[in-house]
Amino acid sequence: MIYKKNSFSFIFTFGLFLFLSIGVAAQSGEAKYAARVLLIPLDDRPPCLQFTVEMGKISDAEVVTPPKELLGRFTTPGQSDRIIEWIKAQDLNSFDAAIVSLDMTAYGGLVAMRRYGNTTAEDALRRIEVMRDIKRRAPQLTVYAQSVVMRLAPTGDGKNDAYRDKLSQWAELSPYAESKTQTARLEREIPAEVLTDYKMARERDLKINLKAIDLVREKAIDYLILSQDDAKPRGIHVADRERLIEEVKRLNLTGRIAVQPGTDEVSMLLLARAMNNLHKTSPKIKAVYSSEELSRKAMPFEDRALRDTVSFHIKSTGSQEVENEKDADLLFYVYASRFEDGRAASFAKEIAGKAKKRKRIIVADIDTKGDVQGGDPKFTMELGKRGVFSELYGYASWNTAGNTIGTTLPQGVVFELADKKLMKSKEAKNRIWTAQNWFTFHRVLDDYYYHTDVRAKARGFITQNKWSALSLSDEATRAVEDFSAKLLQDSFRELSAMYFRKNSRLQKKVSCTKPSNMIFDLPWNRIFEAEIDFDLECRVN
Repeated sequence: MIYKKNSFSFIFTFGLFLFLSIGVAAQSGEAKYAARVLLIPLDDRPPCLQFTVEMGKISDAEVVTPPKELLGRFTTPGQSDRIIEWIKAQDLNSFDAAIVSLDMTAYGGLVAMRRYGNTTAEDALRRIEVMRDIKRRAPQLTVYAQSVVMRLAPTGDGKNDAYRDKLSQWAELSPYAESKTQTARLEREIPAEVLTDYKMARERDLKINLKAIDLVREKAIDYLILSQDDAKPRGIHVADRERLIEEVKRLNLTGRIAVQPGTDEVSMLLLARAMNNLHKTSPKIKAVYSSEELSRKAMPFEDRALRDTVSFHIKSTGSQEVENEKDADLLFYVYASRFEDGRAASFAKEIAGKAKKRKRIIVADIDTKGDVQGGDPKFTMELGKRGVFSELYGYASWNTAGNTIGTTLPQGVVFELADKKLMKSKEAKNRIWTAQNWFTFHRVLDDYYYHTDVRAKARGFITQNKWSALSLSDEATRAVEDFSAKLLQDSFRELSAMYFRKNSRLQKKVSCTKPSNMIFDLPWNRIFEAEIDFDLECRVN
């Protein structure tokens, strides 16, 4: 089967009824998937929408979302009330699971939840009442939800450069008496209306977090992740987080609610949990760290130690963490040693050795400084020359540690499930192997080649033209897209030659066409994220 580009497109020919009642199918055609999942994403960015839809195919699941036009775009909020109408128009009994972002439902997405804007606490609370309606209409439907704990910094939009960093500093310092003088200075330098809006947004968002807990208590939500957006070990968010943890404990809901780092990746974690629950599996996972020292430290933009983030994410997928390799179904290799001489080669060699023994391997490449937000060149090339990528169950290396872990881990988990339980027909095998290879190839192309190499060059191109990297005009965006796509085409060819090897042990019965027809888009008029797609077909011989 072939992956088609633009898999989120919609047809409005049949008028308003179909607009409300037909979502985006994960793939067109007559494929008979093993499961069907309703998804209300955090926003329309690739990690929240494209990645989750495509990962669903690895578990032979069709992921259905509202029309993309309803999901907003960057600083334009999603249309929450129309999304709720769309939900109400669905045959909920046709789904095996529902994954709902309460932030999209309440405010219109992640960026909107960071501002008070036009959404009052009353409006937000009214909107998430739809969760009760979902359970009332489909009592047997398992409902998974995400509610974000607001981060320290506001969204950089090119308009708040004069005070954005100061507001972030205020949020980090203001709770502590020893920072009283600095806090007072910052409050004089931040526009009063901006600080007021920030405080009101935090207060409103906490109410939604607490209401989400209450919806779990009422069993309107079966499992909830309260996800901490970008943060640090200290700051105004700590009191909010601790209050939420205490409330979860008070209501004895620790088995049904996780309070953990990370945001953009949560729908993928919940997808893996939903598939594990549906198919009654719970794989055992052993984490292997390139650096025990760094595993005990908090990574950039996070407030917990790296190994804590790994443990939280393993648990949230419905999997089990184990200490001994002999007990593990999956080995999770966490590379955090970019600045340790020789470690890239030795860790890649260890991974390659395990792959030769047919171990099921997941790899996370962590940016420990937060200045690249992509893969490590040495480690990536070491994996590539050893032919490791096509042997992996999961791989990622983008942005924060939580983003990376929360992408590669659920990929490995759902492919493990698919390998054991879902490859029952040739058609299913073809779908699953196509999906698995598309996703892994996409991760290396996007996470490493784009974020590490092309994105840096695009940043220079933007500077050369004196444009704003945070908010490009439409004309500038098209120019940067053309510039980046030309560079990425070379990477596309290089990766194709490196990835698709004839002597792959894991895929010895799988044959794939080389990826083709790559498209490249900057969906939010900035280079921080790219939407990349291409055609790929794999068949089992």
